[in-house]
Amino acid sequence: MRILIVGSLSGELGQAGRIAIARGAKLAQADDVADALAQLRAQGGADIVMVDVRLDVAGLVRAMSAERIACPVVACGIGNDVQAAVGAIRAGAKEYLPLPPEPDLIAAMLEAVGAESHALIHRDPVMKQAIRRAEQVAASEASILVAGESGTGKEVLARHIHRKSRRSGGPFVALNCAAIPDNLLESELFGHEKGAFSGAIARRIGKFEAASGGTLLLDEISEMDVRLQAKLLRAIQEREIDRLGGAEPVKVNVRIIATSNRELPAEVAKGTFREDLYFRLNVVALRVPSLRERPADIAPLAEYFARKYADVNGLPFRPLSAAALALLESHSWRGNVRELENTIHRAVLLSSGEMIAAEAMELGGPVEARQMMSAAVAAAPRTPAMPAAPSFAGDGVAALVGRTVGDVERDLILETLTHCLGNRTHAATILGISIRTLRNKLREYSDAGLRVPPPQAGDLRAISLSERLSA
Repeated sequence: MRILIVGSLSGELGQAGRIAIARGAKLAQADDVADALAQLRAQGGADIVMVDVRLDVAGLVRAMSAERIACPVVACGIGNDVQAAVGAIRAGAKEYLPLPPEPDLIAAMLEAVGAESHALIHRDPVMKQAIRRAEQVAASEASILVAGESGTGKEVLARHIHRKSRRSGGPFVALNCAAIPDNLLESELFGHEKGAFSGAIARRIGKFEAASGGTLLLDEISEMDVRLQAKLLRAIQEREIDRLGGAEPVKVNVRIIATSNRELPAEVAKGTFREDLYFRLNVVALRVPSLRERPADIAPLAEYFARKYADVNGLPFRPLSAAALALLESHSWRGNVRELENTIHRAVLLSSGEMIAAEAMELGGPVEARQMMSAAVAAAPRTPAMPAAPSFAGDGVAALVGRTVGDVERDLILETLTHCLGNRTHAATILGISIRTLRNKLREYSDAGLRVPPPQAGDLRAISLSERLSA
């Protein structure tokens, strides 16, 4: 656990740091926001940033977001100052820590950050077998390729492997290859020197250097551009990287774990994934089974999420009723554990009795997809020359007759994007396609003169950085 304290160590904030060190954390200190940003760039981020509430918390959060430095910010202030706490949370801090610190509160904060979204809950023999195989190879230095559908918990398994490895004392650094535009991904992986491109205002180390001595997770590696795959292969083979704008290579020592929700041999056959990189990564192959293949895990996972979200929302824990559990166990779970988590979170908020009843379970499925398709078709203009499709009672899909697949796909994509208020990532998840595929489709529609919903603020920042990098 790496903690960066922003502020003076001479008072109560320093006391909080000493308590964290006693609990096993590694501590760094910055005097102000500018110094904190410089250290975060140089060290590849941190696990927690604890900042004095009297400093510019909002400015720090904005700068970290703009530079894609993802770690929780905890504001710290003297006493239970409600106004300061509310101001810090509104500024973007995840938590407010009253000072002087209580050891139990510090321990709880560290445990919460360390365990967040990384719990490995399982009971089913199929999942136990997958974990047993992962633990067999965890102590090795071999690269591991983890396959599985979206939402099965591939990153959770990767973190478990890291904890069981000889590198557990080193950092675990994760990079989602699908979430970053192609022309920014190289800088994210290998870092850059000051002035390497327009907007590179300072040296920044990449994920390879940040993970040195530990584990680097390349999440959804099948989304990486083929040209960048060649540079990645060299970095893995030579154990050295070249920063953008750098004068000489930098030695790195990382263990690679890669994940993919696609069948990489098929991607190799299509020419979208390098065969030599596939063999380099696929020293050990693991597969995380879908939730449909491990039904015995549904009950313990549902209970875990029910407790988690009751605590997060300040609500009493309510157990699941037998009818609710039976409903969960009969569902198809196309979204796997992620879909189950969202379902339970929603049920926790909607429940009012002593137990979570079946009525609180709002389960999606193929019917939703058909309804969305029907809505897109109803909203789209028809080609006058084409006769109207006959109407069949109870079957909205019949309205598709007479339209091309391309037209239906276009309308569904644009309607889904509008439904998501322009959020590309959410729309791609709902549609079941990669963010790169979505971006390419939207570019086609825009070039054809169609109106495409504008991106949200986070997408705009990524686009702005892309334009500056390619300038």
